[in-house]
Amino acid sequence: MTYMKESIKQIASQYIALAIVLFYSSSAFSGPAEKTGAISPALAADYIHAVIEADRTVYSEYIVERLGETISLRATENWEKDNTLLLPAQFLLAASDISRKTSKGMSGRLLSLWPINKNNSPKTPKIKKALEAVAGNPKKTYTWQTTVKGVLYFHAVYPDIAVSKSCASCHNAHPGSPKRDFKKGDVMGGTMISIPLGQAKSFKPQEKITISPGIVAGYVHSILAADRTVYARHIVNRLQKKNIIYASENWWEENTLLLPAQFLLSSAELVKNSALDLDVRLISLWPINKANSAANEFEQKGLEAVAKDPSKPYTHTIKLGEKRYFQAIYPDTAVTPACVSCHNTHPRSPKHDFKLNDVMGGIVVTLPINGAK
Repeated sequence: MTYMKESIKQIASQYIALAIVLFYSSSAFSGPAEKTGAISPALAADYIHAVIEADRTVYSEYIVERLGETISLRATENWEKDNTLLLPAQFLLAASDISRKTSKGMSGRLLSLWPINKNNSPKTPKIKKALEAVAGNPKKTYTWQTTVKGVLYFHAVYPDIAVSKSCASCHNAHPGSPKRDFKKGDVMGGTMISIPLGQAKSFKPQEKITISPGIVAGYVHSILAADRTVYARHIVNRLQKKNIIYASENWWEENTLLLPAQFLLSSAELVKNSALDLDVRLISLWPINKANSAANEFEQKGLEAVAKDPSKPYTHTIKLGEKRYFQAIYPDTAVTPACVSCHNTHPRSPKHDFKLNDVMGGIVVTLPINGAK
């Protein structure tokens, strides 16, 4: 599809200051395998991809496809002018622009051997080979490393699957599409994750390179925060202001939009089911749903810490059975007036004086620490 580049750039620049900014407890780059519990680049990419796919699946199936069928609310290229939904690829692109600028070099993007937008075609023989590989074998990720301006990068390409009928039909019907026989479940291209590993000269040949858990958790959170920001601002807030559709708790029965918190929780459920042992939770000191209260002392102290100082996550490690996990709590910020009004007016809300950009709770990211004893 022909993406609205200027519009997407405007999204990123206009809201980057309001996106939930990431702060790491260590440097922006990874380093040698010097600490127990460090994570391999391949596993880090798997975590990042799992969140991207979960968010995109929720948006494609619960928003675009469901509302297209129930109330004829379409997703179109000119979504601002048409007062419609963003196409799933536009949603991912807008979120990726925000995440890339808040995650210190990590990026995720869509590419294809059959791009509607020529900017999404493979720019190097290696990327073309990667796309051909995942098209031929969607069960295997294609990975490699490159050095760019002295920085070593890890790259992973995953198959981009048509997760809904609307994905396939959009490409098949588009006048600029070079391929028109896609079906639901087909590989339409690839999602490329790129992670900076550090200055290439700092690594020895054949050295095992790893990434600290704090940085990986930050990458995961950057995707969650960016997707939620785009959804809250450019779906919920925009369409409610124009009286086109609203968000509600009973979104399924009422054929409405998911609340931003429900969007995140639905994605979190898919992430939990991805067999990666990665977990994401939304918690608060003032929960509307009591199930989202702090579950333990760490979560209580973490919520208090990020409410007081949202500039950095609250972290620790925990042992559950024979496994150790790294946990980080990030501030959950009110990014739109819709977030504020929903909490302030809800009859079960214990707090009714939230303002835009206030910390309303926390996002907990939990991931296993490889190699931990």
